[in-house]
Amino acid sequence: MPRIRRFDLSLAKQITRSSSSIALNIAEGEHSSGGTRRERYLSAAGSANETRSALRVAQAWGYVSAADCAASLANLDHIVAVLWKLTRPRP
Repeated sequence: MPRIRRFDLSLAKQITRSSSSIALNIAEGEHSSGGTRRERYLSAAGSANETRSALRVAQAWGYVSAADCAASLANLDHIVAVLWKLTRPRP
């Protein structure tokens, strides 16, 4: 984040907001039920995808390298996959 912030304060703030939203929506979903739980998890997945996209934008603009983002992108991929499973109906 410090490197991105040096080049693009707005993008850095957006990444901070969307990343925080992931954790907050997951936490809210954990203590919700039914459709509300699903909606919170879908919101968290949307924020994770937004964060992923913002990191890719930062790469495209040359603010960070692919190596700088590799671990974060892998973690976000995992989070999205888990949230996808949590939002699907159980057999």
